[in-house]
Amino acid sequence: MKKLTCITVASILMGIAALPAAARGPVVNHAISEAEVLAAQQAWCKALVDISSTNTSSGPAAAKALAEKVIDEAYGYQMGAVLFKPTLAMAPQAFRTSREGALAYFVGGDPAYPKDTGFALKGWTKCEIANAGIFIAGGSASTMGNVIFTGKDGKVTSVDKTWSFVKDDAGKLRIVVHHSSLPYTGN
Repeated sequence: MKKLTCITVASILMGIAALPAAARGPVVNHAISEAEVLAAQQAWCKALVDISSTNTSSGPAAAKALAEKVIDEAYGYQMGAVLFKPTLAMAPQAFRTSREGALAYFVGGDPAYPKDTGFALKGWTKCEIANAGIFIAGGSASTMGNVIFTGKDGKVTSVDKTWSFVKDDAGKLRIVVHHSSLPYTGN
């Protein structure tokens, strides 16, 4: 077998670089921008409010169908396990690595998750993001801060939220870590 020399490798690379872009094949760039992260967070908030309003206007079946669509579009379950720890979930089901576990948390009604009553069905009318920080490293991004929910009665609930995002093969941002908890009150 003939060994490639540095000159041969350099010649090959220069030849590839000289090809037109279409002949070199697609360039995949999974770098994430701050604007993409903020847009994904806003889309999540809008989806939560939409699920709540759909439940009110069209009932639980329509809310569940919308929640399924939202989970499939926003989370990375099609890529593997998502590290999802909902706010009001407790052991032994505090961690939801499956799509079914996330859906049960959002809309309830799954006998495998009997304590879930449907967080997204609580009548939320507003959702806001208040990031303490965003960390982006090429193809992944993490955020930490608060998500502030307003209920139909005007009551405001704030949760501590950490999200991590990556891009799928199509370049769509996906949530792969979602950790949520109530703020520590010192009691």
